[in-house]
Amino acid sequence: MSITAQGAQAPEQTRSGACCCASRSGRPETPAVATVTDTRAQDMARVPGGSFVMGSESFYREERPLRRASVEAFWIDPHPVTNAQFQTFIEATGYVTLAERAPDPALYPDADPALLAAGSLVFIKPSQPVGLRDHSAWWAYVPGACWRHPEGPDSSIAGRETHPVVHIGHADAEAYAAWAGKSLPTEAEWEFAARGGLDNAIYPWGDDPAPDGKIMANTWQGRFPWENLAEDGYEGTSPVRTYPANGYGLYDVVGNVWEWTSSLYERTEGQAEGETKACCLPGNAADLDIRLAVKGGSHLCAPNYCLRYRPAARQGQTLDTSTSHIGFRCVLRDTS
Repeated sequence: MSITAQGAQAPEQTRSGACCCASRSGRPETPAVATVTDTRAQDMARVPGGSFVMGSESFYREERPLRRASVEAFWIDPHPVTNAQFQTFIEATGYVTLAERAPDPALYPDADPALLAAGSLVFIKPSQPVGLRDHSAWWAYVPGACWRHPEGPDSSIAGRETHPVVHIGHADAEAYAAWAGKSLPTEAEWEFAARGGLDNAIYPWGDDPAPDGKIMANTWQGRFPWENLAEDGYEGTSPVRTYPANGYGLYDVVGNVWEWTSSLYERTEGQAEGETKACCLPGNAADLDIRLAVKGGSHLCAPNYCLRYRPAARQGQTLDTSTSHIGFRCVLRDTS
């Protein structure tokens, strides 16, 4: 879990409008459906293999350049793993998550001893405007915060059984996937699935952020991080399947919670040496090669700070970090 955090920088200017590449595949008329005898694939969505344009040149540097990627067909969870699903795993295995374990003092020799207690990073909304370059103004390490207690020891997941599980470290997500006989998606698999058949569209539903004024994902409305208008009805996470599915029948591929992948967060051609855009994700000032890619943005993403509720968006997250807005979903590649 992260004890020290790297200061965030204000994101570079974004632009909306037409995509940089005009061609795109058509959206499937209905989500792909197939019959499978492997019980692990029950309730999963089938994503056909294919090639697609990965990344974007219209938003943030780490998404560049546009490049062609290919994936084989696979199955994927239709939504992030929920609190109820994760609780079933815990009850079956007795697993203890990263946030529920006290940090090893030897790994954090400069840490405040008060922070060397089991806990996790929690978003705490400031009461007034703050600068956007120091995310310690809205992130706090809270002892006792974990998947069971999302805001701290006095909170619970009662009534949030169908919300995505949060405060999940990468090892926790891998442990759940292994128990379920599945895997975490690669970054390419995740992005291909999230696009839902719309190659190079800005959002999973097209280029309009709110078609006909309709809010399509759980994101931040207002001025981040101090003003949340909650026009979508949620200040935090929302139940899965609240918003429309994409062309492959997948829910919450953008917004709600960031999702772990199995891919290293490698520097792209658009990123300068040593540049690690922290955005709304706190973490250690570690080298890029020990970060893994997370995708999809979260309910904390706002156009004035972090317009990353898009399939192409990506961030790097350290392995020792869990937060109140990172979850995961699983894939299944072999049903034979």
